[in-house]
Amino acid sequence: MARQKKAEKNMVKPIERIPEKHGVSYGVIAVAFVAGLLVGVLLTLYKTGGSSPADPHQHVEQKSSADMSDQIAGLEFKTSQNPGDIAGWIQLGNLCFDSDLPEKAIAAYEKALALNPNNADVLTDLGVMYRKSGKFDKAVQSFDKAVAVNPKHEIARFNKGIVLMHDLNNPQGAIQAWEELLAVNPLAMAPNGQSIDEMLKKMKQQ
Repeated sequence: MARQKKAEKNMVKPIERIPEKHGVSYGVIAVAFVAGLLVGVLLTLYKTGGSSPADPHQHVEQKSSADMSDQIAGLEFKTSQNPGDIAGWIQLGNLCFDSDLPEKAIAAYEKALALNPNNADVLTDLGVMYRKSGKFDKAVQSFDKAVAVNPKHEIARFNKGIVLMHDLNNPQGAIQAWEELLAVNPLAMAPNGQSIDEMLKKMKQQ
């Protein structure tokens, strides 16, 4: 629907986040450079639903917090009565994602994946929520699983680079992740409209 709709997801609505290895050593200088160059763009993970990381897609219309809470409560009851309802678990996860309830979103997505482990969008959105909750290694693992299911999942690849760069202080890993994204789509764009190719060239010049 990496959040099936929300890629941070795959990895698409902005949620603060970030993801592996290659080339020379860029270190902290590269991290600072990227943050300055993109004015925080690379601190954000994206929900699934668009064709690229620069194509955000909301899962649901923005509603009042009270309305969202009612919907979440309704879906919690529905899934408790029908634990095999994959769509219900995904919808619950999406609502919790949109409501900034990462732990609840994680629980719902994990239920959905227990029923269908090969949903790359859910895996990507799960990774975004792992990162939101500070579980950076698990976020990368979730993005990797999404890519294993769907090697063309651009949002999962983009989000992985973000987590590696900013959360795990692994700029070489981030560069590799984004180079692998370019191998899938040479025209891939960052959320600020800059091409990933141009971004990497500037990083390597530092």
